[in-house]
Amino acid sequence: MMKQVIIEREKIYRGNLLLVNASYPLKNTEKERKKGLVPACVYFPAILLKRDAANILQMVLEKISPGSLIVPVSGYRTQKEQEDIYNGSLRDNGEEFTKKYVALPRHSEHQTGLAIDLGLYKEKIDFIRPDFPYTGICNKFRKAASAYGFIERYQKDKEDITGISHEPWHFRYVGYPHSRIITDNNFSLEEYIEFIKNYTKNNKLMYKDKSGTITQIYYVPAEDQTVINLPDRCTSQVSGNNTDGFIVTVWGKI
Repeated sequence: MMKQVIIEREKIYRGNLLLVNASYPLKNTEKERKKGLVPACVYFPAILLKRDAANILQMVLEKISPGSLIVPVSGYRTQKEQEDIYNGSLRDNGEEFTKKYVALPRHSEHQTGLAIDLGLYKEKIDFIRPDFPYTGICNKFRKAASAYGFIERYQKDKEDITGISHEPWHFRYVGYPHSRIITDNNFSLEEYIEFIKNYTKNNKLMYKDKSGTITQIYYVPAEDQTVINLPDRCTSQVSGNNTDGFIVTVWGKI
C-alpha cells in the first residue's frame, strides 16, 4: 500500500540534506532554523545542534569513549553570530584567510544546526581552525561518524567544488546511509546532490549495507505542489536539497 504526500515548493529549504554554500544560501527564516535545537553535548550547553544530529553525535562519542579528549567548538550560529565571526575574521585575519575558512552569513552550514566543529581538547583551542588530526581518537571518531550520519564536509582536494579550504574539524550531519555513500565514494556534498539526480522514482538507488538492509534513495524535482508516493509500512524521509528538489529515503522492503 502507498500513501500520497503533497509537498509545497518551499519545503525544498528544509531537511537534513540541504546544500548550503556560496551559490545556495539559506532561505528559511531564523525562527524556523532555531526549532529543535538542543545542546550538542551536556557539558557544553551553549553549543547547539538539531536534535537528531546531537543525538547521533553523542552516540558516536560514547561509542569511541573519548572522555573529554574531543570537545565541540562551534555548532549552530545565528545570523548575527555568523556576521560577527565573518567581520571579526576580516579584521583579524584578512580577506584571503576569511574567504578560505569562513562562509558568508546565510551561506554557512553552521546556520542550519546540522554542522559541528570539533577539536582535540587543549588548554587553548583555535575557534576558526581547531586541531582535529588524522590520528588517534580524532581519526577514530572520523571513521565511526560516517556509519551513523556525519561526513567530513570540506575534504582535501575538493576546494574548487566546495569553495572552502580543507577543514578536517568540520562535520556535517546528513543522515545514514547518505553519509556512508558520500564517504565511500569520496563525494563532496555538492557532488552527492548531483549524483542522486541520476535516480528517480522509476530508477531508485538501492543501497545495501553490511547487515543486508536495503535502503532506496531517489530524487524528485520540485513543483509548486510536489506529489510523492510513499510506502505505508516502511520508514521514509523526504528532505529538500535547498536547490531544486527533494531526496526521498525509504528504509525497508517496498
